Formats: sequence, C-alpha cells, structure tokens
Amino acid sequence: MNLKSSLLLFFFGVLSFSFAQQKITQNKKNIIASVENHKSKLIDISDEIWALAETAFEENKSAKILADYAEEQGFTVERGVAEMPTAFVATYGSGRPVISVLGEFDALPGLSQKTTPDKNPLYEGAAGHGCGHNMFGAGSLGAAIAIKELIESGKISGTVKFFGTPSEEKYFGKIWMVNAGLWDDVDVNISWHPSAEIKADVQSSLALIDFKIEFYGQAAHASGDPWNGRSASDALELYTTGVNYYREHVKPTVRMHYHIQDGGQVVNVVPDYSRLWMRVRDTKRSGMMPVYEQLKKMAEGAAIMANVDYKVSLISGIYEVLVNREGGRIMQSNLELLGPIEYTDEEIAFGKGIQAATKKPQVGMDSKIKPLEQTKEHPGGGSTDVGDVSWNVANINLGVTTAPKDTPWHSWAVVACGGMSIGHKGLTYAAKAMAMTMVDLYENPTLVDKVKLEYKERKGSEVYESIIPDGPPPINNKGN
Repeated sequence: MNLKSSLLLFFFGVLSFSFAQQKITQNKKNIIASVENHKSKLIDISDEIWALAETAFEENKSAKILADYAEEQGFTVERGVAEMPTAFVATYGSGRPVISVLGEFDALPGLSQKTTPDKNPLYEGAAGHGCGHNMFGAGSLGAAIAIKELIESGKISGTVKFFGTPSEEKYFGKIWMVNAGLWDDVDVNISWHPSAEIKADVQSSLALIDFKIEFYGQAAHASGDPWNGRSASDALELYTTGVNYYREHVKPTVRMHYHIQDGGQVVNVVPDYSRLWMRVRDTKRSGMMPVYEQLKKMAEGAAIMANVDYKVSLISGIYEVLVNREGGRIMQSNLELLGPIEYTDEEIAFGKGIQAATKKPQVGMDSKIKPLEQTKEHPGGGSTDVGDVSWNVANINLGVTTAPKDTPWHSWAVVACGGMSIGHKGLTYAAKAMAMTMVDLYENPTLVDKVKLEYKERKGSEVYESIIPDGPPPINNKGN
C-alpha cells in the first residue's frame, strides 16, 4: 500500500469516527462519561473479585463488594433474596419502564492463574475466573450506575435494577430468583458476557439438565471373598458404557458428558458406593427431556446387571436462551457508535502469547464490531441460566472481547486476561454499550413495546416450568 492510499484510509477512518461521535446523543455522552468516571473503581472491583475467585454459593465477599458499592451509589439493596445469601437486587428510581441488568461473580474450580501469557497458577489447585465473571459483575454494575445517574439528574425516568446472581457455573442460581418472581415487574433485561469478539448476541444457547447417579452395593474383600460383594463400581462402568453406546442414537444437537466423582476408594475392596455427575444438553428443552428420561432408565438397567441399588437425583436444569432480535438491533446500533476497542502493543503481544501457549494462530485481539447475525435454529456452544430469565422477561444479550481470538474458554487463559488491562477494557466497554442501549429504551417507549412483543411471540403458548428439585437452593451441598 502506497503513502497516498494510507493517508486516504486514515482520513476516511477519522471522518467515519467523527461522524459516529456526532450521532451520539447528549444522554449517551453522559453515559460514557459516567463509566469513565467510575472506571477506576469498577476495575478495582473486578480485580478484587478476580483475586477472591469464590465458587458457587461461596461468593460471600464478591457479592458484598458489588452490593456495597451499589449501596454507596444510592441504590436500595435487598440482600439474600430467593433464599440465597449471595443473591441480591439493587434498585433505583420509580415507575416504568423497569429495566434490569444481570451481574455474575462465581469462579470455576482448579483454574487459578497469574496475569501471565503462559500457564502459571497463582495458587496451585485453587479456583479462577475462567469464564470472566469478575468482569461480568463489575461491568454490569457500571451500566446500572450510569443509568441511575441519568435518572437522578432528571434526564430520563423509570427504574433500573441490578441483579447480583450467584452460582451460574454449577447450580444456576437465577432459576430460584425467577421462581421468587424477581423479574415479574421488569420490562426488559440486559445481559452481557465476556468473549473473544464483540457482537450483539442473537444466538440461543443449549438447554441443560444436571443430575447425579449413585449406586449402592455390598463391600467385600476383593480377593478373599469377592463373591460376597456387589460392586457399585461395576454398575457405574456399565452405565457409562451404555451412555457411550447411546451417543450414536441421539440427534447431532445433543451433548452428554459426565464426571466420575467416586468410583471406589481402594483396590482391595469391592466398592459398595459409586457416584457420577451427568449433564445432558440440546438446543431445545423439548429435545433434551426425552434423552434425560432414557438415561434414567439406563441407570436402572445398570443397577439390575450389577445387582445393586441406585438413585437418580435432579440437581437443576436450564432453558435455552429465548432470542430477541429487536433488542439485538438496538444493541448493534450502539456498538457501531462506540466502535472497536483499541489495544496497546503490549496488550497485543500478551494476546499473541496466550495464543502461542494454547497452540492457536497468533493473530492477537479481535475487537471489530461483528454485523448482526442471522439467528440459527440449532446453535452450538454452552448453556446459561440467563435462558431461564429470557423465558420470563424480554432479554437482550451482548458479547464483548476480553481475551484474544480463539482463546479456549473455561481455561487459565481467560483468567490471565481477566485480571489485566485486556479484561479491564472489555468490562468498561460492556458497561457503556449496555447503558447506551438502555437509554434508547428509556427514551423511546415504542422500542420497549417492540422488544416485549417479540418476546411474547417467540414464547408463544409455552408455559415456563423450572427444572429444579423441590426445596430451597442447595447452598449446603457445595461439595456434592
């Protein structure tokens, strides 16, 4: 490329950016200024939660940090909602529309990592934020604070709510919050998630069901009198063999995976107990449930073959996300106003280091604004209890770059980026994008109506039924 071409590209880039800035309304400029004003504190909050790395239902300090700062900023905070000590709701304003934003803050076991571009645990065997929830909570709170300040100044009217939602990675705390009716008065919910790209997310997720299978046999000496034993481990092995044969006979959209939690303790004892943690997913709840029913029958079959007793216990289950394209279009317009995230040479080098360590092409960061995608009928990917929220209130989703392109998620690499400037830039960007989208909704009731209408049309006649066992949230079963 010659000098003239380079200068032209630079000129048109500057012109395009200047034009975009001219289209940013004063309220949105105030949003950006608010996030910048609180940026240092939001980053401190994110880093504190990153360092704490508290796992499901143990996020006591993390939840308190977020709730305390919301309270300092003038929100009314209700703590311990839905029978969960680490769940809370922070509210400001009055009247309609009521718009909420989600925050998560739980970490994943075994992913402790320093802020280095090579695998290097901070504390060997400890937890780490391999899904970026330290940024999720802080960024969402930043968006809620920016909206609160506009309401407080009289620039917009309505109510903003920040939901502190625990245990997304294991028990899916939002389900109990939904059942407690916490979104019953909300018009639109906004959510984001750390990602390796920036886009208004108009793809669904996978429905999931989470259950435990236990086998109970009779212990005996493995050599002296094994005929007196009934092996719970035999039943477990027969069951997993059945699961793996069953994979051939389910639809391609189905995912089945398990973790053997207890297969016996010593080699010279016929095990009298074994336990398996099992998950089934599909792109639709309706496709997932028949697979779950078959897997329960297979547990009985394995128990019969091994001559042992068995028990299947439901842990919890979540719906696929109900997409809202109208909301996605509003979010998309604000991403285009904000433009891409810019990175320093050091941050790009850090990203390439992550890619080298995880054996990915060393292309650095991807912060281009992706165009609004067509919604797929059967997407891939993971699962989230945001799905249950989306079946109870119109929901708008966003993904923002907080790690380099192709980074393996739920890994040490995400933890590394989440505790340094790459993650910091992502969380502040997400705060601005969500709050600017919320401004559009507060200023234009017609947009709220359109988003809610699409929600009702997509939900149709289906009646939401949560997939959880009877009783309170399993806050005392963290090790099982």
